[in-house]
Amino acid sequence: MNKKSLINYYGISTLISLVLIGLVGLKLGMSALILTLILVALEITFSFDNAVINAKILKDMSRSWQRAFIWLGIPIAVFGVRILLPLLVVSMVTGSNIADMTNLALNNPEEYALKINDVRYMIYSFGGVFLMMLALDFFFEHKKVRWLKKVETIMMKAGTMEGLTVMISIFALLLATNLVDSEHKTDVLISGMVGMFVYLLIRAMNILLARSNIRGKAKSGLNNTFKAGLVGFIYLQVVDASFSMDSVIGAFAITQAIIIIAIGLGIGAIYVRSMTIHMLRSNALENYKYMEHGAHYAIGILAIIMFLNLKYEIPEYITGLSGVVVITASVFYSVKEKRIKPAKW
Repeated sequence: MNKKSLINYYGISTLISLVLIGLVGLKLGMSALILTLILVALEITFSFDNAVINAKILKDMSRSWQRAFIWLGIPIAVFGVRILLPLLVVSMVTGSNIADMTNLALNNPEEYALKINDVRYMIYSFGGVFLMMLALDFFFEHKKVRWLKKVETIMMKAGTMEGLTVMISIFALLLATNLVDSEHKTDVLISGMVGMFVYLLIRAMNILLARSNIRGKAKSGLNNTFKAGLVGFIYLQVVDASFSMDSVIGAFAITQAIIIIAIGLGIGAIYVRSMTIHMLRSNALENYKYMEHGAHYAIGILAIIMFLNLKYEIPEYITGLSGVVVITASVFYSVKEKRIKPAKW
């Protein structure tokens, strides 16, 4: 890849990152700077498979919605998902108002970290169910390209059974409730069902809009294209939230300073957006035909890890590196087959 292309994809991200990192170093000191860099690496590692899924969804969206993903998606990802969403979740669970919770996060980060830890059951349950359904639906669909052929052929045949994704997800959720004590069983069950409802709702909206586009006339088709783009944009934000809340919880194990967490994870989120556009523009999913499969295996692994986190503390490096390793393997096997010309990254 030439320097001009790198600047096009990562120039703005790098500029913003350098400014923020510089401010952290000048205002908060070297230790804060090191923690920020660790959090950047944590977020990028956790979200590599997220970037692949984002590219897949964006591929079928218009250029205007792709631009919205960048310019509207960055503030949503940084401030909405990684700062505001945890505040809202804690506020709803504890019955506190958002202003008091913000004050707590800024002035008493240790207590705020404890409250985040208290709601981790709900976060892991929601994310585990949502991501599991996302992975299962991919492998249950009929497709010509298969990476692990024996496994994926069996899953594809099993996918002809109506509602299998829902049944497996409910079974996994019921197993997950047995990993927590009686005090949190209801939280896990309700949060998991909410995750399932959100996934099924967005999927149903996509199906309805696709059918409407096929049957509609040109005028209504334009309107439906906008609606489909809006649904896809919302879907992207929910997927991002499902991935990122795990890294938010992991960030509190590194530092309890909300400002450092926000900057570190925010920089990581910006780079994930750049990686997504890079994959999209370079046709990475077409050039590396197994990458999409690798990403969905990684999502399935992350869903299982989220369920296991309800009882066991899985180290952050295992969670992050598992996705990177699987996706790297999928790229390696794509190139190894020599059926495609490697993309110029």
